[in-house]
Amino acid sequence: MDPFSAEGELLNLHNHFHQGQFQEVIDFDTAGLSPENALPARVLSLRAQIALGPAEDVIADVQGEKEPDLAAVGALAELAAGNESKAVTIAEKLAQESGDNAAVQLLAGIVLQAAGKSEEALTLLSQHQGNLEAVALIVQIQLQQNRTDLAIKEVQAARRWAQDSLLVNLAESWVGMRVGGEKYQQAFYVFEELAQAPATSSSQSLVSQAVAEIHLGRLEEAEAALQQALAKDPKNAEIIANTAVLNIIAGKDAKDFINSLSTVAPDHHYLQDLEEKSALFDKAATKYSAKVSA
Repeated sequence: MDPFSAEGELLNLHNHFHQGQFQEVIDFDTAGLSPENALPARVLSLRAQIALGPAEDVIADVQGEKEPDLAAVGALAELAAGNESKAVTIAEKLAQESGDNAAVQLLAGIVLQAAGKSEEALTLLSQHQGNLEAVALIVQIQLQQNRTDLAIKEVQAARRWAQDSLLVNLAESWVGMRVGGEKYQQAFYVFEELAQAPATSSSQSLVSQAVAEIHLGRLEEAEAALQQALAKDPKNAEIIANTAVLNIIAGKDAKDFINSLSTVAPDHHYLQDLEEKSALFDKAATKYSAKVSA
C-alpha cells in the first residue's frame, strides 16, 4: 500500500473513532497496513471494542502482550471492566517505564484521570509530541478543574500546528461551551455538522448538538436530537442522563429516565450528584420544623 494512502487510512480511522463510529473502526481491514501503522490501527480497534463492550474480551486479547501500547489498552480495559485499582497499578507502572510512548501517555492518562489522579495524568500527558488526542484530554481535564483559562491556551497552541483537525475543532467547541455567550452558537455549528453528515453521524454527535441546543434555549430542537440519539443507542448512559436533564429543565417528569440510568449505569456521575444534592437538601430540611399556630 502507498505509505501516503496508509497514512490517510489511519487518519480516517482516527476520525471514525472520535466521531463515535466504533463499529466502523472494528470492521476496518488492516491487512494492507505496514507494521508501523498496523499497531496504532489495532489499538484504535481495541479501544472501539472497549467502547462498545464487553471490556473483558479486550483484556483477554491483550493478555501477555509486551508492547507498551497494548499493555496500555489492557489498563483501559481493566478500568472499563470495573477493576480500577488494577488499572491504576498498570497505568502508573507504564507511566514510569514507558512515559515517552504516545499510547501510554493517552491511555494511562485516561485511567489516572478517571481514578482522580489528575495531576499525575497531566504530568504524563504533558510529555506528548504533537499528539492531538493528548491535547484533547488535557483540555478535558483542565475544564473539569475549572481552569478554562488554561484550556483556552491549550487549544490556541494546538490550533497553530493543527489548524483543520477534527479534534482541535471539538476541543475548541468544548471550551466554547464553558465560555458561553456567542461561543454556544459556534460550538453548535461544529456539533451539528458532525451530527448531520451521513458519513459521520453518531449518537455521540447528536448528544453534543443537543447540549448546545439546551444552552441556546432551543429545548424542542434538543429533544429531537436526543430522541434521534436514543433511537440509535437506547442504552447509552450519556444520552439517558442528558434526556433526564432536559426533561427537568422543560418541567417534565424525568423519573423514567433516572430509573433507566440507574439500571444502565448505577455509578453514573449524574446519579451520584443527584444523591449528594438530595442528601444535602434533607440535611438542610432537618434544621427547620413546621410551626403550627394555636
